[in-house]
Amino acid sequence: MRIDDYTLLLKLDEIGTIRGTAKAILISQPAVTQRLKYIEEYFGEKIFIRTPKRLMLTSSGEMIVNHAKSVIEHEVSIKNKLAQSSEEVQGTLSIACSSLISQRFLPAILAEYTRKFPKVAIDLVTGISEDIKRDHKNYHVCIIRGEKLKESTCIRLFDDPLFIFDTEEFPQTSIKERPIISFKSDDSMHELVDHWLYHHQDQIKPVKTIRVDQIETCKQFMKQGLGMAVLPKSVSDSLMDTYAHIPLTLDGVNVTRDTWICYQEGVRELSQVDQFIEALQTEKFL
Repeated sequence: MRIDDYTLLLKLDEIGTIRGTAKAILISQPAVTQRLKYIEEYFGEKIFIRTPKRLMLTSSGEMIVNHAKSVIEHEVSIKNKLAQSSEEVQGTLSIACSSLISQRFLPAILAEYTRKFPKVAIDLVTGISEDIKRDHKNYHVCIIRGEKLKESTCIRLFDDPLFIFDTEEFPQTSIKERPIISFKSDDSMHELVDHWLYHHQDQIKPVKTIRVDQIETCKQFMKQGLGMAVLPKSVSDSLMDTYAHIPLTLDGVNVTRDTWICYQEGVRELSQVDQFIEALQTEKFL
C-alpha cells in the first residue's frame, strides 16, 4: 500500500462519490475505481457500499479508513520531525490558498521561494475560502479572504478595495438599472455586495443577477456590456482606465476584502513554513 492509496480512501470517504473524488484529485473515474478495487483486494474486505446518494463505509471500511488516517498522520509527523532536525530548509510545505490569490499573486511568490529553497516540496490546494476554512487543519498555511480563521494565528496580508464596473456610465442624478454579474465566492463576499447595494438603492438597482463560476468570466461578461460587476482592485486595476467604475464605500470608508494568512500554533517551528510566512509578509500585494 502506498500513501496515495490511503489518501484516496480518505478523499472517497470525505466526498462520498467516485465521480466527485476523481474530479477533486484530477484523475479519471475508471482510475479511481481500479485503485479502490486494488485496495479492497489488498485488505480482503469490501470498504464501501455504493448507494444512490453516496458511498457508505462498511464496518470493515471504518477500521481501514481509521487506519489510513493514522498512517497519514504518522507520515506527516515523521516528515516534520526530519525537517526540524535538518539545518537546511527542506520538507513539505502544504498550502491551501484562495483562488484569487493563487491566480494573481502566488505563482511569482512560489517561484521565488522554490528558487531559494529547492528542496522544499510544495503541496498546494486552491479553492474558495469557505472550503479552505472547513479543512484548514489539513494544511500548514491557509491564505483566505474575508473573515479570519478562529482558533488560529492570523496575519492580515492586505485589504482589497471593491469597485463596481460597467460599460455604461454611473449617472449622478438618476437610478442606474442594470443586470449585475456575480462570480462564485464565499458568503462573506456576497454579503458585502448585498449590504452596499441595500444602502445605495437610490443610486443603483440591479434588474437581475447573472451568476458565473469564475471571476475572469465575470470580467469578460462585463466587458461585453452584459451588466455591472463588483470586482476587487487586485484583479481589476487594468480595467480602471477603460471602463466606468465607482468605489464601494459606506459612510466614506472603502468596502474591502481582507486577505489573511492563517496557521496553527507551533507550525512555524518548521523552517520551510516559517520562511514561507516571512516571504508572504514581505510581499507588496497592492
